[in-house]
Amino acid sequence: MNDIPRVLKIVEVRMENPMVKTYIFKGNLGAKPGQFVNVWMPRVDEKPFSVAYCDDKEFWLTIAAVGPFTKKLHKDFVKGSKLGVRGPYGNGYTVLKNKHIVLLAGGYGAAPLYFLAHESVKNGCKVEFIVGAKNKDLLLYTEMISKMENVSLHIATDDGSVGMKGYNTLILEKLLAEQNGSSDGHGIAELFVATCGPEVMMKSAMDICEKADVPIEVSIERYMKCGTGVCGNCCVDGLGVPVCKKGPVMRGEMARKISGLAKWHRDNVGLKINW
Repeated sequence: MNDIPRVLKIVEVRMENPMVKTYIFKGNLGAKPGQFVNVWMPRVDEKPFSVAYCDDKEFWLTIAAVGPFTKKLHKDFVKGSKLGVRGPYGNGYTVLKNKHIVLLAGGYGAAPLYFLAHESVKNGCKVEFIVGAKNKDLLLYTEMISKMENVSLHIATDDGSVGMKGYNTLILEKLLAEQNGSSDGHGIAELFVATCGPEVMMKSAMDICEKADVPIEVSIERYMKCGTGVCGNCCVDGLGVPVCKKGPVMRGEMARKISGLAKWHRDNVGLKINW
């Protein structure tokens, strides 16, 4: 972990969909799936972003243009531009060996879960990768996921433009039910679920996994500033712990203790904001 921003040059910018770009940097960040970095735009601001991929040569940040910071990033920063990067921070997902795992991604959550899938496959895991979005144009990483060995891609869109029509949690429920009735000697007790995306989706996945008695890890997003647990801005009600240190990835049983889970969060001055 490095608390002083490293000024790095963007070596490639990849357009993922109309809302999302991937920024690629050279260097060994040393990140694990689920961890995040703080990106510093000089004279503008600093914001946290999940790591979409990392090896000993490069790392990716997949970023949606949703606010002033990210819209300026999309507009003004191209190949050759420089940004400050510090981190990685936080707890990542558990990378298991030789297990059957299910990854549930909503929207931009496909990026950090792609990183987890990549590392899990290296460890001999079989992966069911569920990706959901409002429509086919907003799907993320599906082409790369479809080409991965030992990974089965499942798609759901709200409008039915591709894959199953409806919520991606319905696919999760179906997969768990199928595994529970399997006769291959690898029942539901062997499964592990990891999810990233809208909190309402993750809460639904937690309920499904609790009912099926399947362990789940979720990535909790809060307004993180320092990344080191000092400022306290990302402390969550109910637990009283900073997400940047005790998360962003948590086990489902821990995340359930967060007050207002999937209902509200707090802004940069602590005011409650409904999801």
